[in-house]
Amino acid sequence: MSALQPTQEALEQGAETIRRGGVVVMPTETVYGLACSALDTKAVARVFEIKGRPSENPLIVHVATIEAAKEVCSEWPALAEKLARRFWPGPLTLVLPKAAHVPMETTGGLDTVAVRIPDHPVALDLIGKSGCPVAAPSANMYMGLSPTRVEDLDPAILVDVDLALDGGPCRVGLESTVLDLSDGLPRILRPGGLPRAELQAAIGRPLGQIPPDGARRSPGMSLRHYAPKARVEVVEALPEGQPGLLRTGSAEPGQIKMPSDPSAYGAQLYAAMRALDGRGAQTIYIEAVPESPEWEAVADRIRKAATPASAV
Repeated sequence: MSALQPTQEALEQGAETIRRGGVVVMPTETVYGLACSALDTKAVARVFEIKGRPSENPLIVHVATIEAAKEVCSEWPALAEKLARRFWPGPLTLVLPKAAHVPMETTGGLDTVAVRIPDHPVALDLIGKSGCPVAAPSANMYMGLSPTRVEDLDPAILVDVDLALDGGPCRVGLESTVLDLSDGLPRILRPGGLPRAELQAAIGRPLGQIPPDGARRSPGMSLRHYAPKARVEVVEALPEGQPGLLRTGSAEPGQIKMPSDPSAYGAQLYAAMRALDGRGAQTIYIEAVPESPEWEAVADRIRKAATPASAV
């Protein structure tokens, strides 16, 4: 299947596909997603099947307005309103108690729902035209690299969807930051496109730690995730002549020089690993990034990619 340019005709076609229970590849500012009606249990089950994703792993619900976000939540605290007004549209997902009409299939069997407004004109137009909240996990096979360009979509994904929209390269390139507001103590469940420092400044109090109860209230909490086919090894310096990603020094053939800025690095990370995968690398060496709050999301994705499948 070829991806369509997001003309008004293609967007109307995509919205109608979602309304009738279909699945559409949708661009966002973070990564490309598999979009379906969040209220249609058959469509949601199909998304899980296409991805090979465990059914207990919740999906993020995407909406076009704050009012629409409130409709999928049974509670909307003042802090949710404040953060939504400050950071939406944008790469922030809020976890809150779900409304009764939101299916358990969408929330992975949890009594909470993860919701956000994406910052991409194609996504917002598609969601608005569909007239329903849209569940949209990343358009990858489970635990694989998320696509940040339409040309990076896995053929195994494209063969199973009904329609794909080309929104160009994703600006952020890493999944959204997920903030849990469901129990009164704000805590980051998954670092992502919105830095911790910006959230901390807006909230004005320390963020809690992830509770050790094992409940996955957010996607991306597995030990291994966002991984290329090649083995990933984090090193202080790239071995001579070996494929990998480096931040310092000059790249040798088969190596990719990454930006020194964490946001720019994150925007290129998945595409860079995919490029080395495409060249047949057996092992991708990645020069360790700084252990600082600014690099938290990048370090999280590298650590998950480097976790062996046997450890999961």
